Amino acid sequence: MAKKIMIVDDDPIIVKYITNVLEDNGYETCTADDGVRAYEVLKQEKPDLITLDLSMPEEWGTRFYRKMSKEQEFKDIPVIVISGMQGRHLAIKEAVASLTKPFDPDKLMGIVRKTIGDPK
Repeated sequence: MAKKIMIVDDDPIIVKYITNVLEDNGYETCTADDGVRAYEVLKQEKPDLITLDLSMPEEWGTRFYRKMSKEQEFKDIPVIVISGMQGRHLAIKEAVASLTKPFDPDKLMGIVRKTIGDPK
């Protein structure tokens, strides 16, 4: 079974782009468009890695991350922040990497492979 990556972003164009990049490289994906929905998807899908936008409606990525990291079952899932927001005060210090939109898909894939390995 392929490794699964959850994409959390409120922009459907970004979600489709990241989904295509990851699936073209053999990974399974699941998506959520805000932090509230992301927690539901997290519990259901139990991904191997999460790409996380910071600024979203309903619940920001940082708040979702805090909630997720308090749960024993989810606290060790690696997170890659992918956001258009500037400023270190918004960053998640525990993230394995932070990419600024627009980002290089090859750089994303390098981080993914380094973090969770090949898709299978």
